[in-house]
Amino acid sequence: MARHRPRMPAMVLDMVAAGGSTITPFFGVLALVLVLAVLVSLLLVKFRQSLLVGYFAVGILIANSGLLGLVGAGREDPVIGNLGELGVILLMFTLGIEFSLGELRHLWRVALFGGGLQVALCGGVAALAAALAGLGGAECAVIGVAVALSSTAVAMKSFQDLGQAHNPGARASLGMALFQDILVILFILVLPALYGKGSSPLVGVATALGKGALFLGAALLLGKYGVTPLLHAVARTRSRELFTLTVIALCAAVALGGEALNLSLSLGAFAAGLVVSESIYAHRIMADVLPFKDLFLTIFFVSVGLMIDVGAVLDQWWWVLTGTLCLLVMKALVVTGAARLLKVPMRPALLAGASLASTGEFSLVLLSKAGELRPMDPGVEQLLLACTAVSMGLVPGLMKKAGPFGKWLESKGWIKAHQRPPAGMALGAAVGGIEDHAVICGYGPVGSSLNEALRRCGIDTLVLELNVDTVKRLKKEGQPVLFADATHPEALDLAAIGRARMVAFTFPAVELTVAALPLVRERNPGVCVFARAKFPNEVARLDAMGVNVIHDEAESAGAMIRAAMSAYQRADLEDEEVKEIVVEETEV
Repeated sequence: MARHRPRMPAMVLDMVAAGGSTITPFFGVLALVLVLAVLVSLLLVKFRQSLLVGYFAVGILIANSGLLGLVGAGREDPVIGNLGELGVILLMFTLGIEFSLGELRHLWRVALFGGGLQVALCGGVAALAAALAGLGGAECAVIGVAVALSSTAVAMKSFQDLGQAHNPGARASLGMALFQDILVILFILVLPALYGKGSSPLVGVATALGKGALFLGAALLLGKYGVTPLLHAVARTRSRELFTLTVIALCAAVALGGEALNLSLSLGAFAAGLVVSESIYAHRIMADVLPFKDLFLTIFFVSVGLMIDVGAVLDQWWWVLTGTLCLLVMKALVVTGAARLLKVPMRPALLAGASLASTGEFSLVLLSKAGELRPMDPGVEQLLLACTAVSMGLVPGLMKKAGPFGKWLESKGWIKAHQRPPAGMALGAAVGGIEDHAVICGYGPVGSSLNEALRRCGIDTLVLELNVDTVKRLKKEGQPVLFADATHPEALDLAAIGRARMVAFTFPAVELTVAALPLVRERNPGVCVFARAKFPNEVARLDAMGVNVIHDEAESAGAMIRAAMSAYQRADLEDEEVKEIVVEETEV
């Protein structure tokens, strides 16, 4: 019987026959963005510069060099906007997951007073400047809020890079950032009403807030009675692929629900994050989603660079320079002053001021949403985009200089040295903050016994476990535990591996231990690592990697020999003799 070969599509055959090829704009733009982002980022890493600068630079290069034409796309091509929209959706989804009610309760004073003061002063000055420039009321409000917002992603990443994640300045920045997060969600809700879409502005704002509250409430109910049982069922399959697929599907479905109610995809994605933020799966979801978010967030920043017209920026370079300088100085002074009013010591307050001195990614999201409702003056839009790009790129450098600047002020006697931070803002005061602890990977019989022994000795422990029932039980018992995979770098970061004293891999799966070990060493080179192995070749492999190895066969053999000797009244056999016998036999 003759076998039939599948026929190639006619279009493909024609292309092959003609010896030519076509490139879809989507794939062409994506390839350009990713390849250039890698090349430019490598250059910036070499010179220890912020990668965000590279992402903006890639967008500017692609948009102003004619490269888009090579792949059949243009600056206004919807492909670019679609890629950026994906980045925004995942950004809002992770914002919902990271939005901690526990942190808000802990930092409510900083968020309410510090964040409120910062937003009121910075936003008020920016809105006043826009009004003096002759812009309308809605545009003034948008510009005021956009300028008041800061880049939480850049600030928190820079604190981590500087090893200052629990500095009182970081705590102050986080509190003000929480206020900004709440503000931007509410403002996106009422944005259509401000632009006069529909009924009167007052009625529109009230309607939008009511719809948003109902939607968030419905999403939380759905999470408790629908999504959580679904995630329980998926987690029990132990399928990493299915779990990731479920998370992405959940994000897309709830985001689409927000859009269907004329709220926005952004609010829907935020609601999806809130649905799982207080569940035991939050850390595992963060570990799965962060790589996707980083990818699409990169594309989002590049898409912003694509919107920047170099010619227009050069025509008003003086305004860009002046605007960026005014922005950095004003926000740094306001944030530093707000932190000082909250009794944060001067040096951490300066660090907080530097971290929140720029506008941020949500400023860009807000300008984009406003532009969809009513196009902004091109000159004003280019000025805001350029100032945002430059200011965000300067934040890491400003934070590095904040410490030496504070020391210089102390040396001059202008500020007091060694001030004590206020209660609740000292090192390690974060909710879930833990240090000098033991990270136990796996909670089987060995892991549970080790955990119990360490806790009896007063040693803090944190468990990483993938059995959902075990995680739920440990949560109820008050044991710090993450539903997370020890081979995920994000999971190790969430477990504060950089501040741990020891890590124990209590399962005998050596391949998993070997996969996780470089990630552990990268974050904490001096951490003490214990692991299990079944066979002598596995022991040798782990031993060569500097691991303290527990040899399962040797330990079992020793226990068996002691039991057998006791049966023959030879319990007096010395431990050294038993060990010698065990070594000889296991080597054989």
